[in-house]
Amino acid sequence: MNHRPLLSRVADSVYWMSRYIERAENVARFIDVNLQLMLEAPAAAQQWRPLIDTSGDSEAFFKRHPVATREAVIGFLTFDAKNPNSILSCLRSARENARSVRDTISSEMWEQANRLFLMMLDEISGSGTRTPHELYRELKLACHLFQGITDSTMSHNEAWHFIRLARMLERADKTTRILDVKYFLLLPRLEDVGTPIDDVQWAAVLKSVSGFEMYRKRYGRIKPNDVAEFLVLDREFPRAVRHCVIGASKSLYAITGSPQDTFGNRAESLLGHLRADLDYTPLRDIIGGGLHEFLDGLQVKMNCVDQAILDTFFALRPAGGPAQTGNAFWQASEQK
Repeated sequence: MNHRPLLSRVADSVYWMSRYIERAENVARFIDVNLQLMLEAPAAAQQWRPLIDTSGDSEAFFKRHPVATREAVIGFLTFDAKNPNSILSCLRSARENARSVRDTISSEMWEQANRLFLMMLDEISGSGTRTPHELYRELKLACHLFQGITDSTMSHNEAWHFIRLARMLERADKTTRILDVKYFLLLPRLEDVGTPIDDVQWAAVLKSVSGFEMYRKRYGRIKPNDVAEFLVLDREFPRAVRHCVIGASKSLYAITGSPQDTFGNRAESLLGHLRADLDYTPLRDIIGGGLHEFLDGLQVKMNCVDQAILDTFFALRPAGGPAQTGNAFWQASEQK
């Protein structure tokens, strides 16, 4: 079989194209949690600062905004071109990465990446007529369409595995953050635990990852421990952390050609450790040690995996100098 190794530049571009689109979708989901709660539990949805805190961008936000109002938070996370992790910035970066590898991806992928960015420009120009909820819903569907187009029109070769690797890592990270919203945002008072408003809030978390129906089929009644198990440890739900880590691991091994259950580089080693943590840590140990602490630890470990992938596949190493990448802002924005 003829096989031409993928250029590092191309691998870097398709990887970041995928991460940016997945990140844009997840930021839309993240904001939509609170918007949905405004309809079902208005008092619990009036706190907007935790969205900034859990996104890791509080320092940049408060340099420009004295108070975390609804308008300021939504504007910062959605339309702020100076925020590299806003939806607008992510879709712009995804489009530019897609443009640079148009000979590698399908024309349909390029058209959809371009369409996503133009959707945001329409909203900024005022020509769009969507409500905030409609905008985030359309963004999520448009990102789903990009993923479907990718899987349907692109050969499942090395470039495709870099795309899936990026998507799975980004999705796993954001699922931990969306779940963390429950502890930073959706439960302002201890006395609300176990009440109907608590059930509404957990349902909102499940809906934010499109997991409400699948959860009910598996567990029935909403219980906090079951929700945590479903979103962290489930092997089958596509936005569960464990499912994403398994998918990322499969693509990483497909890229390197290393035998399963071995490792040939630091990225494989760290991802293997992360997968083992999820495979062999029972829920009772997670809850006993604190779910927030466990999620925070997962985020740190995933950041280490991110860095190892950059160093292994994309880093340019000048003689006697440190590794450098074209997407250094990701490292800065994710180190918390």
